[in-house]
Amino acid sequence: MNKKNLLVVLVLALALVLSACGGAAAPEEVMEEKPMEEEAMDEMAEPFKVAIIMPSSITDLAFSQSMFDALLAVQEEMGGEKAMEIVYSEGMFVVDDAAAAIRDYASEGFNLVIAHGSQYGSSLQEIAPDFPETSFAWGTTLNTFDMDNIFAYEADAHEGGYVNGVIAASLSETGVIGVVGPIEAGDAALYVKGFVAGAEATNPDITVNVNWIGSFSDVALASEAANTHVAAGADVLTGTAQMVVGAVGVAEENGALWFGTQASQTSLAPDVVVANQVYDWSVALDEMLALIAEGTYGGEAYTITLENGGLLMDYNGGYELPEDVKAAADAAVAGIIDGSIVVPVE
Repeated sequence: MNKKNLLVVLVLALALVLSACGGAAAPEEVMEEKPMEEEAMDEMAEPFKVAIIMPSSITDLAFSQSMFDALLAVQEEMGGEKAMEIVYSEGMFVVDDAAAAIRDYASEGFNLVIAHGSQYGSSLQEIAPDFPETSFAWGTTLNTFDMDNIFAYEADAHEGGYVNGVIAASLSETGVIGVVGPIEAGDAALYVKGFVAGAEATNPDITVNVNWIGSFSDVALASEAANTHVAAGADVLTGTAQMVVGAVGVAEENGALWFGTQASQTSLAPDVVVANQVYDWSVALDEMLALIAEGTYGGEAYTITLENGGLLMDYNGGYELPEDVKAAADAAVAGIIDGSIVVPVE
């Protein structure tokens, strides 16, 4: 065999060897492709996108925080940030600014846009028709404007208000209680009505002075109203909305007991806060997300209550509540749930 023929043979032999090596490696390459494809699919999967517009801070220990905390809980249930993306705009007291944010989020393709405040209703009514495949939600109200892409939600705040009133009247030594209210509307009005009803049902001789300051956010006005109540002999105070931080401060300074609502306010004044009605909006959010997943973008309204677990009574473990008072509170909760106690709201 000459050198030329030998070279041809060697080249053919090398080709066969390389071919054989390539054939042996092929199964391994196929096995590696599948997980790589799955990883790529995971990266391509987009999270469910939620935007929320709030009148106050996500740490207000009141209305806005109650919803933000619920969203975080739902996000964790769904599997974290990869499953649900949450963005927010806080401090949106100016309705026109809030409307602009609502429209921007809808334009950016968010699946659910929550306008967390009854003042945003007219804005939603105008914006929602422009985004028929975007879900919107707002509260506290049960009004969906008969639109297929608007959800509504409300809290039966009078229920926990009644329980707080029962405890407050049981603990008051002066027989005078002060209530610092924001604007007489929505869940704020319901809470105050329930609180007064619970206090009067427990002690018909109790005096409950209610002061509506006309603002959800004015901390200074809330402080002034609380001081007026203390000067009138109140040794127990309550209130609702984000402005109550001012009133809680007055309660702490004067050793007056405080009852909170919407979110736990115990951390503000652990020595005087007795109990809180806490909103758990995840009860409503879970229902909304289930419908959206099925292709229903709105048209339903939800109410959180003591019975469905959307309203929770939170007692300050650092305050020693007498056993008989705790028993009266528990009886009030049970009575509201089984219907034997009907809290008047008219």
